[in-house]
Amino acid sequence: MRAWENHERIEGRIRAFIEEQPVFFTATAPLAGDGHVNLSPKGRGGSLIVLDELTLAYLDFGGSGAETIAHLREEGNGRITLMWCAFTGPPKVLRVHGRGEVVLRDDPRWADLIGRFGDADGPSARAVIVIHARRISDACGFAVPFMEYTGERTQHAEHFGRKSDEEFAAYCEKKEHVGVSLDGLPALPLPLPPRRA
Repeated sequence: MRAWENHERIEGRIRAFIEEQPVFFTATAPLAGDGHVNLSPKGRGGSLIVLDELTLAYLDFGGSGAETIAHLREEGNGRITLMWCAFTGPPKVLRVHGRGEVVLRDDPRWADLIGRFGDADGPSARAVIVIHARRISDACGFAVPFMEYTGERTQHAEHFGRKSDEEFAAYCEKKEHVGVSLDGLPALPLPLPPRRA
């Protein structure tokens, strides 16, 4: 039984595996040793894309805190790991370790990046997280259970779909741990920058 295998690029079967999974997980941490490690599940079809053989991007939506944004914006940090598990078919766990950057709504790159997500874009998109891969590896995943995917939850998109951009910005300002992380690091700039055309 092999423990793990490294890959040079996100291509072929590795890219296909990433694009087939309905859920992935992100992990980040502050530089301080006693800071909070953050682990988040991510879903919503089409909200993660492969930009090239060493770069991925996903939409960061409102509705929770902003730990990932804070850790990636922390000076000297930027560490992030993405993980996918095969819950159907052959067993596999895939991880991409890399450096992440936060592209905010007023960033000149926003318009180009957000356009790549098509229908996955929505009124609660507050940033695009771009990951530059440094290590791509997969493992056996023999202990990951089989689980049946029955569809996406629609509550998030429906809830925020009823808000105007101004209402969403007001929501972000009222929510705890959006402007600063659990450890007091700057997170999402508030007031929320308007979407760049």
